[in-house]
Order: sequence, then structure tokens, then C-alpha cells
Amino acid sequence: MFEAVLQSRLSYNLLVILTFLIVYMIAKRVLNLWLTKLGTTKMVSEARVRFISRVLSSVVFFVLFSITVISLGLGYSDISLFFSSAFAVLGVALFAQWSMLSNVTASVLIFFAFPYRIGDMVKVVDKDEDISGVIQDITMFHVLIERVDGSLVTYPNNIILQKAVIKLTKLPELPKPVPEPPQPSAAPQVTP
Repeated sequence: MFEAVLQSRLSYNLLVILTFLIVYMIAKRVLNLWLTKLGTTKMVSEARVRFISRVLSSVVFFVLFSITVISLGLGYSDISLFFSSAFAVLGVALFAQWSMLSNVTASVLIFFAFPYRIGDMVKVVDKDEDISGVIQDITMFHVLIERVDGSLVTYPNNIILQKAVIKLTKLPELPKPVPEPPQPSAAPQVTP
């Protein structure tokens, strides 16, 4: 009797694990296809699409893994203790790198919600500097904007989400240099 119960419990656990793996593989495939299509539509580089895909696949894995562990009958308190400990360590480790983490998070937000694309002419409203030009690339950590004079501005993702961005129809022209009036030459004085 005990062996039959053990055998049925083992079969149930294997079935739950197999279901987890199949659902994860299908969800990951659908997510990758959708992100690739969205990336093509938004003209996003392939490297950014792969990065966003890895981040979202990790989230899907975490959610499905949690559901699977609970389905296997492990106590909620055991799981919550493990995950809260892991998140505490992860939080302390990432606190020192908050700037990098905020740029990566902003990159995910920009991928889905940023209304401007590569090739758009924009102006970032910044009181200290005129940052207007054409968006050349949007990477995991920053947006590259090429100015009219050819210089390249690297603007962090987390800051560009905090600033107002204006889509321009025409780039402002460089100020034309004002010609200097000719200076009278000082002729040497000849003394007799």
C-alpha cells in the first residue's frame, strides 16, 4: 500500500515537472516570437531584443517555477523563506549598482513605451545643454543622439525617461559664425 502511494506521488511529481518544462518552453518561444516582431516594428537592434527576451524569460521562469514548487506540495513558508533570503542578498548586491540597475530597467521600459525610434529627430529638454539631434541607437544603458555638428551625445536611459523629449520635424541649424571686421594693422612707425 505504501509503495503504491509513493509510486503515485512520484508519478504526480514527474508529471508536474514535465508540465512545467513544456509550458516554459512554449511560453519562451511565444515570447521570443512576439518580441522579435515588436523589435522589427520598432526598429530596435537585435542585441536589445535578445536582452529584453532574456529578462522576460527569466521572469516567466521564476513565476512558473514558483507555481510548480507550490504544486509539488512544498510549504509556502519554506518557499517564501528561500525567496526572501535570495532577494535580500540580491537587493544588497544591487543596491551598490543602483544606477546600472535603473538604466537596465529604463531600457526595458523604453523598449515597450518610448514613443521615439532610431532615426527620429528629437530634443531633450535640459536646462544646462542643448541636446537635439537624430537618435542613432538605443542600447541597454543609454540613447545615442547625433547632433547637427556631428558630435555624438550619450544620454543615460534612466535620465531620458525623466526629461521631456520633443520630437522635431526639422533640426535646428548651427549658428553661423559672425565674420570679424578686419583689424587695422599696426604699421611700424618710422622715425627720421
